[in-house]
Amino acid sequence: MMRNKEEKEVKKEAFRKYLESSGVLDALTKVLVSLYEQNDKPSSALEFIQQKLGGPSVSEYEKLQAEMSNLQIRYDELLAEHQETCKELEELKISNAMEMPLTKETIDEKAHKVVF
Repeated sequence: MMRNKEEKEVKKEAFRKYLESSGVLDALTKVLVSLYEQNDKPSSALEFIQQKLGGPSVSEYEKLQAEMSNLQIRYDELLAEHQETCKELEELKISNAMEMPLTKETIDEKAHKVVF
């Protein structure tokens, strides 16, 4: 039982050192001090913290989510169009190949007809 408690303490200390060395504790402390020093406290402390840490506001986030959804829909539409066009192209290639095999002579004849 005592060993388990010691392991937890070691993990906590390692995590605290990780947060400290990566600058997280310093950044959070600065943001919380900034919030504390605000004369007019913001209506949403969480949104204040998110903005100070560089994240989008809730409204900006919702706008970005809507934009991403619209772009995903447009991407899916374009992908479907592309796939349909590729299918049509393959069908045309097959039908042209069945109609008349292309040889150097037939290519020259077609070119000759176009020129004259």
